[in-house]
Amino acid sequence: MTNISEAITTIKKAETDAEKLIEDSEVKATEMINEAKAKSAEMLDAAKQEAREESEVIISEAEDNAKNEAVTIKSQSDSEVSQITSQSKGKVDDAAKIIVENVL
Repeated sequence: MTNISEAITTIKKAETDAEKLIEDSEVKATEMINEAKAKSAEMLDAAKQEAREESEVIISEAEDNAKNEAVTIKSQSDSEVSQITSQSKGKVDDAAKIIVENVL
């Protein structure tokens, strides 16, 4: 009878140990899932921040390029206006002569 009693006690202890192991495993699994979720949220936030910073750099570079291009275009336009004005002033005397010749 003692052997059966000991066997039953051993089986109950094994069952208790197994239940405890299952509970501990479930707790550990829940902790691991929560840690994974937190880590993925951190990684997502970091990726979003990096994307924001990179887009700001790209926009800034595009604005700088546009400003430089605008300066170049203005400079070319000023040069062309100056050239046309100079050519026009040179023709004023000829136009005045033609007007004077035709009126008189």
